[in-house]
Amino acid sequence: MNMNMCKKKTTNDFYDYLLVKLGLGNITVGGYKRVLAKVVSDLGTDRPTKGVVEKYVADMRRSGYSYSHIRNTMLILERYMDFIGRRILFTRPRRPKLMPKEVLTEGEIARIIAATKNSREKAILSVLAYSGIRNKELCGLKVRDIDFDNSILKIYDGKNSKDGVSQISKECCKSVSEYIGEYKREHNDYLFAIIANNRKYSGWSLRKLVKGVSHKAGIVKRVYPHLFRHSLATCLLNRGANIMSIQSQLRHNNLNTTLIYAQLLPQRVAREYQFFCPKFI
Repeated sequence: MNMNMCKKKTTNDFYDYLLVKLGLGNITVGGYKRVLAKVVSDLGTDRPTKGVVEKYVADMRRSGYSYSHIRNTMLILERYMDFIGRRILFTRPRRPKLMPKEVLTEGEIARIIAATKNSREKAILSVLAYSGIRNKELCGLKVRDIDFDNSILKIYDGKNSKDGVSQISKECCKSVSEYIGEYKREHNDYLFAIIANNRKYSGWSLRKLVKGVSHKAGIVKRVYPHLFRHSLATCLLNRGANIMSIQSQLRHNNLNTTLIYAQLLPQRVAREYQFFCPKFI
């Protein structure tokens, strides 16, 4: 018998399969690694039976894990179990209609940017605020990804391994240009790097920066990187932007995801109603 046919498939073989056969990006595969490593650790085996996996998912649902975590774990386990020859399919839980509890106002974002201590911090927070880019996407940006002439940010290997573009303002471009001039980033360098070792900027570093500068600015709300994304959407909507334009800016696959933000601004609905209301009397 061919010894290669008998070789047990490992988790590392699975990650190679995701990269080569399925064409998933490094960020996505990194997420698979973190989730699967926890599952393997919890179960004590990298070759669980279908019954064990089903019980694991059932326990997750009873324990109140978030929709996204449960759904992602189900998808990863389906692909992994199929890879090791123990195919299993789950019924996905219904997606809840999540709405941000609070967002930052234009004034609060302006205060945060004004509280930065140097051109580097200002550039990071300006890109975050004006583009609505996700945490990991910002960390993966390279200098070449900014089109200064057209005020466009090019995003490669974003969520679900998709490429896309987001608009940024002229003021944001100016902040980034001043930062590059002072900190000397090259065309193929990561746009933002950790100063101590010039390595790729990390999500942890971004969260720490956002929290620190927001505290310095006197913002009492809990501020985190993704909140700038929510805040940009609501600011654009409140200023009269078309919902389709906001969907394009945030690169949402589903318009319903973007429509959630409209629920945060009932006053805009009231204003538009009064403006467009027909005259029956």
